[in-house]
Amino acid sequence: MQATQTAEKPLTQVKSQKDLHKEVDASGAWSVAQVEALFALPLSDLMFKAQETHRAYFPDGDVELATLLSIKTGGCPEDCSYCPQAARYDTDVKANKLMDLEEVLEAAKAAKAAGSNRFCMGAAWREPKDRDIEKVTAMIKGVKALGLETCATLGMLEANQAQALQEAGLDFYNHNLDTSEDFYRSVISTRGYQDRLDTISNVRAAGMSVCCGGIVGMGESREQRAAFLARLANLSPYPESVPINHLVPVAGTPLADQKPLDPLEFVRTIAVARITMPRARVRLSAGRQELGRAVQAMCFQAGANSIFYGEQLLTTANPEAEQDRELLAELGLKTKQSHKAEVLI
Repeated sequence: MQATQTAEKPLTQVKSQKDLHKEVDASGAWSVAQVEALFALPLSDLMFKAQETHRAYFPDGDVELATLLSIKTGGCPEDCSYCPQAARYDTDVKANKLMDLEEVLEAAKAAKAAGSNRFCMGAAWREPKDRDIEKVTAMIKGVKALGLETCATLGMLEANQAQALQEAGLDFYNHNLDTSEDFYRSVISTRGYQDRLDTISNVRAAGMSVCCGGIVGMGESREQRAAFLARLANLSPYPESVPINHLVPVAGTPLADQKPLDPLEFVRTIAVARITMPRARVRLSAGRQELGRAVQAMCFQAGANSIFYGEQLLTTANPEAEQDRELLAELGLKTKQSHKAEVLI
């Protein structure tokens, strides 16, 4: 594979702040302290820097629309504190078997008709079995035949499983880091941080693009948010797609009573993600409904250029498609028209 992201396109007209290339060390890595310094900028300066980065790397200014379908819901053996799909928590989510191929293809057709570019398939597994991979590869091939980009999130992958997904035509594999390494055990105990990094490595080795982000507002500190973004930015290469989720507390989960993150801190998180990973699609993911229109508009100004689109994410509500179209139109934002994956590797 061709190396990437070693020579970023220079930014234009960075006036009141240091050049971005001076904010990383000689190896191109971001330190946690440097990322914290971005968080600490006056909001207007941070937004200005994020806007310049966004315009330099995404001059078309388009927004990617992605649809997420839960192809296998609930019954997960993991203990992720935020997740209503964990079998050990008493939530309203009921365990269902893997969807049939035709059901998935009908959902993909509807997503494309509604304007989505990417179709993401999520399954509540700790890790898939080989027989599961065979069924999912048929779904990938079917969705690809419709002309959509494909993404899947199925849990941890072995190298041979990643290769099978790539051979089926999968464009992106999602596997989130969720949070910083030092906060991770406060949220999850059934899967280690290194397990996540190993899956990402297997995905890269198979030649697929990486979708990797996390959840903010779980009780982490700003320093831990900075450490999380620094870890993402320092992956080599960093993810092509970076979903940033705002925690949606769900009754029955350990984080059901978690105090919401300040909306402006969420906007700062989006801006810092844009600056530290300038070529990535930064996606507003779960929690948009709770943020409201004004905060979402600020997030687009901060460099977000992808959203999950439709009425439902895996198990939580999402702004309806018509509301999204109205908001994008009012902001003067156009949507990405190409169904070709933006692969940076």
